[in-house]
Amino acid sequence: MSRLPSGARADVLVIGGGIIGLAVAWRAAQRGLRNVIVVDPSPGGGAARVAAGMLAPVTELQYGEEPLLRLGMASNERYAAFAAELTEASGGLDTGYRRCGTVAVALDSDDREELRELHAFHRRLGLDSTWLTGREARRLEPMLAPGVRGGLHVAEDHQVDGRRLLKALLLACERAGVSIRPAEAVELLVENGRATGARLSTQETVTAEQVLLAAGPHSHRLPGLPEGALPAIRPVKGQVLRLRIPDAYRPFLSRNVRAVVRGRHLYLVPRENGELVVGATTEEQGYDTTVTAGGVYELLRDAHELVPGITELPLLETSAGLRPGSPDNAPLLGPTSVPGLVAATGHYRNGVLLTPVTADLVAEYLATGEVPEPARPFTPLRFSPDRSTTKASA
Repeated sequence: MSRLPSGARADVLVIGGGIIGLAVAWRAAQRGLRNVIVVDPSPGGGAARVAAGMLAPVTELQYGEEPLLRLGMASNERYAAFAAELTEASGGLDTGYRRCGTVAVALDSDDREELRELHAFHRRLGLDSTWLTGREARRLEPMLAPGVRGGLHVAEDHQVDGRRLLKALLLACERAGVSIRPAEAVELLVENGRATGARLSTQETVTAEQVLLAAGPHSHRLPGLPEGALPAIRPVKGQVLRLRIPDAYRPFLSRNVRAVVRGRHLYLVPRENGELVVGATTEEQGYDTTVTAGGVYELLRDAHELVPGITELPLLETSAGLRPGSPDNAPLLGPTSVPGLVAATGHYRNGVLLTPVTADLVAEYLATGEVPEPARPFTPLRFSPDRSTTKASA
C-alpha cells in the first residue's frame, strides 16, 4: 500500500474496495491486466461486512426476475471453485463457504399459499425445490416453531462468510500484484469525453486506460461523472443481528432458514463457528446506517416467532449496511455511455451471491472489450436511449 507517484497510470483503476471491486480487480490481474489499482477509504469494507452471506438464487427469486435467476444460479455454481481458489490464493484463509441448503417456511395459511405458488413457479422453471409439510419442515429443523404450516427445501442454496471472503480477497489481490490504496476518489477525470482516471483525497492523480465504478450505493455520486453515465443507485438500509450459539445448544439450526413474517422477509444463517446471523430490515432511509431499537426489536420479535429458542442466545453484535439498488434492482455490469468507464454495481440484495460471476464477466470485458453474453441483459446501457449492449465506444 505504498504511496503512488503523481501521474501514476493503471490499466484498470477500480473505484471501490468492497467485495465486488476486489473480486473484479483480482480477476483482472489474473487476466494479465497490469498495474490494477483499487482505491477506497476503507478497503475490505462495504455491505458484505454486514451481509449474512446467504447464497440463495432460488429462494430469493421474485416473479419476473428470470434473467437475474439465471445469473445468480451461474454464480452459485461457480462458488465452490471460487472459494477454493481464493483460499489457495490467500495462503489458506477460509472463506466460510458451506453447502448447507435452505428451508423456507410459512407461519400461517396465507404464507403457505404464497409458498405453494412459489413452489409451482419453481417447478415450471425446472428448479430443484421440494415441498414440505409443517411436520417435514420441523423434522429437518427441530427448532422451528410448532405452528409452521409448510415450507420449501432448496438443497442448492448455500452460504459464505462475507467478512472472511473480504479478508481473503484483500490478501489475494495483494499477492496478485493489485495495488490497494486507502484513499477516496474525489473526482473522476474525463478528457475529450473519455474517462481517464481520478483525483484522490491524498492529492494524487491516477490515470488509467479503464476506470471501473464499484462503489456500491455511492457509485453514481462521484464528482466529475458525466450526467446520465449511470442511473441513480439508491441506498437500501439493512439492519442485521449476530448471536452466538453456545455449545450446549448445538446443533441449533443446520441450514439457512427464511420466512416472511408480517410481510417482512427474515432469514437466519447458522455458521459452523457457532455464530447465527439474523436479518435483515429493508429501509429506504437514504445513507443513514444507524442501528435502531425498532429495527433490533422487529428482527428479534419475528425471529422468535419463527424459532422460539432464539431468545436464549447471547446477542453479539448489531450492525447496519447499505445495499446498492438500481432502478430495476438488477446489477449494472459492463460499459457505460462514457468511453473508458465501466460499472460493477447495483447488486441490491445479491452482492455476495453474484461476486464470482460479476468478477468473471467484468474482468473478461476489461480484458477483451467484448461484453460476455450472460452480462448483456445487465449493462448500464439498458437505461440509455440507444440500448446498445454489445460494445463500449472506442
